[in-house]
Amino acid sequence: MIYCYGIKNGKLTCDHNQPDLSDKPIWIDMLSPSIEEEKSVEASLGIDAPTPEEMKEIEVSSRLYSADDALYIITTLVTQAESEEPQTHSVTFIIKDNILVTLRYSEPKAFNLFLNRIEHNAPEKYKDGLHIFLGIMEAVIDRLSDTLELIGRELDKTSSDVFQQREGHKTKDLQNILKEIGKYGDLNGKVRESLLSLTRVFGFLRLARDADYKEHDQMIETLAKDVISLTEHAAYVSGRVTLLLDATLGLINIEQNAIIKIFSVAAVVFLPPTLIASIYGMNFEFMPELSWPWGYPMALVMMVFSAILPYLFFKRRGWL
Repeated sequence: MIYCYGIKNGKLTCDHNQPDLSDKPIWIDMLSPSIEEEKSVEASLGIDAPTPEEMKEIEVSSRLYSADDALYIITTLVTQAESEEPQTHSVTFIIKDNILVTLRYSEPKAFNLFLNRIEHNAPEKYKDGLHIFLGIMEAVIDRLSDTLELIGRELDKTSSDVFQQREGHKTKDLQNILKEIGKYGDLNGKVRESLLSLTRVFGFLRLARDADYKEHDQMIETLAKDVISLTEHAAYVSGRVTLLLDATLGLINIEQNAIIKIFSVAAVVFLPPTLIASIYGMNFEFMPELSWPWGYPMALVMMVFSAILPYLFFKRRGWL
């Protein structure tokens, strides 16, 4: 699907038809385009859009470059952040002749957020492709910020579960908590991956911009600072995730050790009675207690006391 955006009657309007450069579009959005649709855009603008395989390359030179008077920017965005399976997808931005071309095979919410914003902002603010690109980047950064806030709130709840209300918890509860921590740790990792990608993007823009882009300097610097601050916050969140993981694993180990301790104490407590019972279970012919009327009660009393004494000893030492 191809969406062409241009300024008409003072508003940013969308046309679902094939791009017509005579209408002076400022943004051509390709969402999972067919080969024919992609070829038509490339022919219209004289660009060479990367393939889905090329968009997955991790080398900076393959993701950020200029060719034929066009800037090619491939960045990683987080999608489905609120779902059980958040994902990351690469999105390509191409800026040529003040026209922005986006190529994507996913639907990050940042795009819809940007389109909702643009309805309430003066359209003259987005007068060229780079303005549109920076507006989308601003929406992306806001989405990442919201995601980090979501992770922070969930980790606060998890932290309360781990460190405060301990009496009603069982190992199974802690295992579920461990899964939750892992889930948000994975989401935070995806956010950090996206932020790392954005850091490289703004570093590239600082080097690639020319005299025509001087008016965008302030916005580029502002967004770059926002990315740096979010990166630092994501690192802090990562530290919290590590702390909660270690604490939860420690509590699970403590509960498991307590269970093992119970069996160990039980084995020690019942060892002396077992020894006494084994002695009197021997088949020797001459055992004086066998003919004694009080022999059997005496053996029972000895077994009881031999069990009580180790229990009292452990209790006094605080091992129980």
